[in-house]
Amino acid sequence: MAARSAKGTPSWLGAVNDRVGLSALLDHGPLTRNRICEIVGVSKPTASLMMTRLLAAGVIEERGTVAGSPGRNAALYAARIDRPLGVAVDLDAAELRATVVDAVGTEHPVARFALPAAVADRDAVAEIRRAIADASAASGTDPEAVHTVVIGTAGYVDPGEEGTLFTETLPGWPVRRVRATLEAALGRTVFIENDVNLAAVAERDSGAGVDGEVFALVWLGNGVGASFDVAGDLHRGSFGGAGEIGFLPLSAEARAMDPDAQTVQDLVGGRAVERFVRAEGLPAGDHPTALAALAAASPEVRARFTAEFGERIAHAVLPLLATLDPRQLVLAGPVAAIGGDELAAVVQAAVRRISRWYPEVVATEVRDVPVLRGARTYLRAKVREDLLDTVASLVVH
Repeated sequence: MAARSAKGTPSWLGAVNDRVGLSALLDHGPLTRNRICEIVGVSKPTASLMMTRLLAAGVIEERGTVAGSPGRNAALYAARIDRPLGVAVDLDAAELRATVVDAVGTEHPVARFALPAAVADRDAVAEIRRAIADASAASGTDPEAVHTVVIGTAGYVDPGEEGTLFTETLPGWPVRRVRATLEAALGRTVFIENDVNLAAVAERDSGAGVDGEVFALVWLGNGVGASFDVAGDLHRGSFGGAGEIGFLPLSAEARAMDPDAQTVQDLVGGRAVERFVRAEGLPAGDHPTALAALAAASPEVRARFTAEFGERIAHAVLPLLATLDPRQLVLAGPVAAIGGDELAAVVQAAVRRISRWYPEVVATEVRDVPVLRGARTYLRAKVREDLLDTVASLVVH
């Protein structure tokens, strides 16, 4: 077997330089050799060797020229991002959404398809296989280039050996070893991540959490959950279930708002929204119908909703505030998107009135497929690392 390249040897230095050079092309786009020298801090002969090796490896390409010294044009080098690729998936009880992810986070089209209503018709492997195929077709990329899949869904997978899946939105999927099952069948690396955690990733990347050091995100939709972000790191808990606040029992004060409510989910979840909408004389056959009716409701109905649910949400988040004491609380999910800044202001005022905590409460800034956007951000880093590893791996015995 070949010997391992030792640190400081020419082969080791070449691998390091190649990785840094490819990183520069991923970060800055097409560059000339002289510009690569400036960014990476290497000599022109070293930069030329780097480009020669990366071209031979098939991970960069020449992409035209620019005017250089008198009488000469300088070649532009660009990273090839057509492989490896990933596919980000976001699915709920009714629909799956998927998009291709490359190493620079290009916006690829989103493929969508309805999921079977009957449990007997559900098939985890078939659904993710179709997600890869449909997303690749929508973006015009090769499905064989997809190495990694990230799946965002309500619930979580216990990181233990059995990999138990805890969710109510994936009927017919394996309960144990779901990740291993998918990886074996698809021949790809698979990650399954909680949807609220991915919404927090999106908020950190391009939403209300961009500039904050610490924030907690509360998801208000058909289900209720939370995520805690510290400088870009998510706290998932020892068993993967951190933030499952929907199961928490209510205080006496909170139960007084709705005597039939026993948990946070009962107080501010999908059925509570449906009951409010129905009481206003609007259609609420299911959660999507209720949300649509609320979004189109009169200002008076919206104001009543904001006042009532702002108070409810304030009581619901008190255990989260007492445990984590975040500086910023981001309200996310479809209900929060409808309520907007007005709902956030009511929650902030109510929290300060009924407790000793005073976080800044803000509305989400990521309203379009936030879970999918978070999955894409999460996966982009993994695809980038996968690409860089193709030119920077040390030779192992």
